[in-house]
Amino acid sequence: MITRTTFMSIICCGVFATTFSYAATDKPKTASKPESGSKAETKKAKVQWETTANPALPNVLILGDSISIGYYLDVRKLLDGKANLYRPLKQAKNLMMEPENCSGTLHGVQNIDRWLEGRKWDVIHFNFGLHDLKHVSKDDPSKPSANAEDPVQAPLDVYTKNMEEIVKKLKATGATLIYATTTPVVPGCNNPLREPESPGKYNAAALKIMTENKIAVNDLYTFCLPQLEKIQQPKNVHFTDAGSTALAKEVAQKITEALAKPSK
Repeated sequence: MITRTTFMSIICCGVFATTFSYAATDKPKTASKPESGSKAETKKAKVQWETTANPALPNVLILGDSISIGYYLDVRKLLDGKANLYRPLKQAKNLMMEPENCSGTLHGVQNIDRWLEGRKWDVIHFNFGLHDLKHVSKDDPSKPSANAEDPVQAPLDVYTKNMEEIVKKLKATGATLIYATTTPVVPGCNNPLREPESPGKYNAAALKIMTENKIAVNDLYTFCLPQLEKIQQPKNVHFTDAGSTALAKEVAQKITEALAKPSK
């Protein structure tokens, strides 16, 4: 026999279950998660990034974003005994030094003098592009955006102007310069939004500047394109460990070739 108290308990439980079920199945859709960075960035605080220089060896500088952070340590191993390899560093919260992301050309123009100072460079391997072509909030350009209606960080005309200024500063060092083309963007890179066709456009603008200035090119874009499924993370501009190692071999080879040429 069902008492009034038991009946009311059943009704209350039914209402709660219905409400919970509705809440669980009718949650609003969340935005796509921000893309993860290079694997090297996640363990950067545990790695010795500073260079112990051998004064008898040439000095090589790598300038670039998180793609270059991903392959930097492997390049350092490959050039061991051949060159002192450096990249911009910054102090972490634990007071150790960690890699600085050189970001896009807007950041590059503001910091290029600081990155170049204090050392005579023999070879400089550099890239800017993936940050320039990403979408940013129209209300706050420091924030990445997944909205196609928001602007890119540096439109092609701004990118070109900035690259020309950066190249001028790089040439003044007297170093042998190597420009690395911007690596591909696969479909689905939505947070921040990057369109797959953008690297080709930005590379074309950069290559025109490199040709005019007789700067060597490391065409990482073409190297990566036929093997993206094997070396790049899905829906992400960053690479797997194996991908970063593959890029490192290409970078080290180009730097080795540059070092073998007679000094200017």
